[in-house]
Amino acid sequence: MTQDSQSTNSTNDTLRRLAAVIDSRKGGDPETSYVSRLFHKGDDAVLKKIGEEATEVVLAAKDVRLGAERKALVGEVADLWFHCLVMLSHFDLNPADVLAELERREGLSGIEEKALRKSRDREQNGD
Repeated sequence: MTQDSQSTNSTNDTLRRLAAVIDSRKGGDPETSYVSRLFHKGDDAVLKKIGEEATEVVLAAKDVRLGAERKALVGEVADLWFHCLVMLSHFDLNPADVLAELERREGLSGIEEKALRKSRDREQNGD
């Protein structure tokens, strides 16, 4: 096994374990679990956190551009990814769904992928 495949397996395992913990918080006590509290508040609360965390990522990246510690950016991205996992779980999805989509897109240029998506959308909408 190459180092890249070991790293990929480790990443997949980490995402899978974290997603399982998040899933286990559904229906939990919102007084004792932050994730249970988000689930309890509903999808607007979950989606609001995504927006907040995405903004913090952008601000941290701008700070890095100006010489700030890169570690802060990594921390903000981790927060965003975590809240994305919460959102996926809320909608009964998981990291494997996202990874499968990324694998499907692998090798396509962004321009090609966007054109394919537009074409599919036109076909579905009867345009």
